[in-house]
Amino acid sequence: MELIPITQIPGIKIGQVEDAQAATGLTVILAPSAMAASIDVRGGGPASRDTRILDPLAQAEAIHAVVLAGGSAFGLDAAGGVMRFLEEQGIGLEVGPVHVPLVCQSDIFDLGVGDPFTRPDADMGYAACQAAWIDGGTYTDGNFGAGCGATVGKILGPEFCMKSGIGSHAIKAGNLIVGALVVVNAIGDVRDSTTGRRIAGVLNPEKNGLLSTDQILVGGYEAQMSATPEATPAAQAAAAQVGPTTNTTIGAIITNANLNKAQLAKVAGMAHDGFARAITPVHTGMDGDSIYALSLSEQGPRGTVDAPVDLVGSLAANVMEQAILTAVRAASPAYGLKAACDLE
Repeated sequence: MELIPITQIPGIKIGQVEDAQAATGLTVILAPSAMAASIDVRGGGPASRDTRILDPLAQAEAIHAVVLAGGSAFGLDAAGGVMRFLEEQGIGLEVGPVHVPLVCQSDIFDLGVGDPFTRPDADMGYAACQAAWIDGGTYTDGNFGAGCGATVGKILGPEFCMKSGIGSHAIKAGNLIVGALVVVNAIGDVRDSTTGRRIAGVLNPEKNGLLSTDQILVGGYEAQMSATPEATPAAQAAAAQVGPTTNTTIGAIITNANLNKAQLAKVAGMAHDGFARAITPVHTGMDGDSIYALSLSEQGPRGTVDAPVDLVGSLAANVMEQAILTAVRAASPAYGLKAACDLE
């Protein structure tokens, strides 16, 4: 298998825009010739727009853009700017006298990192499309686009979390291409499954190493269940600190395999195995974890390479896991937060 840049997948253009001062931004995946698409949502609190059209039972056979953004539900306004740009290019579903671009969007909660009142909007969405249209796009791993305000390890609050970002990983096996793009904004720890070592997550009190989110959750539960004064100070502290948080990991699998919406739904589901290998815990009620699966070519919606669904799904899990590790390792320290590079 050959490792290739995510931007070399035929048929897509990726643009990113961020407001580094406000710690928010967005990443747009455009398909000028449209793309077959589906989604699998495993988290309990997604912030999304128009994802119901990706149900295999829905009539739409293809969409024109996917937006990954910050700003939580406020940031969903960005899709309007993407629609405006695509309409100006004559791209969209032809309905009478107009073209209606089909744009789906998922957002992370980054409002606690920078300026909570600055969020991706229609103008930012339009600007990201302009960036995507120039020389095939402006994609970069790390603190860019939707990854600008991403963080991980938030179970003990912002004082002990770490900077994360957006990451990608794509491979080519023969004529088949499978790639992943992901914004890592998880409550838990990020782990390299090949070594078993946590590489990002909850910082210890000295901020020179990592704690275990799972152990913190267990300690908090045990302290809450204990009605006796004998509960240890550490357990009492864990109970006081564990509380509701705002997280989500969102991403997309992009392939040139010839797959329909139902098959792409299966690929998206299998790609969540990549989440589970790299993030602990994951798919909680506090997350909005979502994965899109996109099939496309330069000629039109649906890829042109015949490949078994199970093969594409297996590769999707692998590239998604690697993209998560890239997102964490490519992140730079920012907003007073340490990054994985500070601990290596």
